[in-house]
Amino acid sequence: MINKKVIIKILGFLLMLEAFFMFLSFLVSLLYDEGDSLGLFYATMITLLTGAILFLLSWKSDPQILKREGFIIVSLVWIVFSFFGSLPYILSGAILNFTNAFFETISGFTTTGSSILNDIEALPHGILFWRSITQWMGGMGIIVLTIAILPVLGIGGMQLFSAEVPGPAPDKLHPRIRETAKRLWGIYLLFTLTEAVLLWAGDMDFFDAICHSFTTMATGGYSTRQASIGYWDSAYIQYVITFFMLLAGTNFTLSYFGLHLKFRKIFKDEEFRWYIGFISLFTILILFMLLANSNSDLEEAFRTSLFQVVSIITTTGYVTADYLKWLPFAGMLVLIMMFLGGSTGSTGGSVKIMRILLVLKNSYFELKRLVHPKAVIPVRLNGTSLNQKTLTNILAFFSMYILIFAVGVVVMLVVTPDMSTAMSSVATSLGNVGPGLGSVGPMDNFYYLPDFGKWFLSFLMLIGRLELFTVLVLFTPMFWKS
Repeated sequence: MINKKVIIKILGFLLMLEAFFMFLSFLVSLLYDEGDSLGLFYATMITLLTGAILFLLSWKSDPQILKREGFIIVSLVWIVFSFFGSLPYILSGAILNFTNAFFETISGFTTTGSSILNDIEALPHGILFWRSITQWMGGMGIIVLTIAILPVLGIGGMQLFSAEVPGPAPDKLHPRIRETAKRLWGIYLLFTLTEAVLLWAGDMDFFDAICHSFTTMATGGYSTRQASIGYWDSAYIQYVITFFMLLAGTNFTLSYFGLHLKFRKIFKDEEFRWYIGFISLFTILILFMLLANSNSDLEEAFRTSLFQVVSIITTTGYVTADYLKWLPFAGMLVLIMMFLGGSTGSTGGSVKIMRILLVLKNSYFELKRLVHPKAVIPVRLNGTSLNQKTLTNILAFFSMYILIFAVGVVVMLVVTPDMSTAMSSVATSLGNVGPGLGSVGPMDNFYYLPDFGKWFLSFLMLIGRLELFTVLVLFTPMFWKS
């Protein structure tokens, strides 16, 4: 039997946590006094009361969480959070259409960064703060944040951690999962505050610096400006954000080693070396393209190519240039980069560099096995042989990802006849990247897509953020059998 009461109890607790962050947005709205205060207050109270009622109704629940409860809780919380997270937009009048409000919210919580807003600067500061903080909460993971608190309720967190962070090998920095969650969030908070200070020292005001540090470390890409980072036209700001996007796309375990001055462990990590290698390769390709086809000087061309490559590969989605105006070949490179993603254990989305690396290694070794059928050639990562179960899981994920992408493109071709729009909208939603190509390119958005297209892409954002199987397993009959 599924423990329904513990599911309701945790959802109630998490809604109260969401209400706390809404209340922070309400305080920001009071500070700027721009007319969104009442809407944010009502949204906060509705969310808080709903959470409190659910929590109290299930107070005496059995605290045990098994795998099935973990999958249900993790999948439900992103949907429930997005539903209640839409209320600030609707009740403040910032976004009146529920489909658009839900799309903007789930794009925030899943750190996708795709938007339907055509005049971001017209939004009041309280709503802009809420929009940014949804990404910051979703970046490290709502559940990972809560795991540090769950033991107070007598509830364990390992099943939730495994369900929300289902990569090839979720890293634990401490034998106790609660301590792992606290360390991860400590690093996340430290980097967020450091970036905010550095941006504030540049051309950004304090509010913009805070919001952009939220969305950079989450690899979310929401900006307080319609022109994204291109609004500032500042080399200093672009380099600062590029550096922190690189950090956010790196395994946070390696960041932990770096903070403890264990740099050898970082550079010995195969995934990290491939991560830097991919970024270097695509930066050089686009740099040559820009130098050959524009009047940019070397530094500007390098900065533009590096920023855009890091932004796409880490799935942040900030823009400083309209890459659709580059050569057509650049669009193909951007689409390829959407499938790479950051490192495992990072806030980046998409396939992840480790999976790409292991798929390539396994394919190469299969060719060698054809030539030497009796040879035992194990696939190794960082000197350690991987078992067949791990490789099977990775290959299954990769195959499923490509299949969902292909089916998604067919579905989106019903919505829009433009192939580049259909392909990139699916790739950017499934990979939690943000901007795409065609009519959803860096200087456009998703506003003009029909409602069906927005709901479908919202579903892709969800399964992409939870790495496919966490959500898809709920649609299998065997999951619901006792």
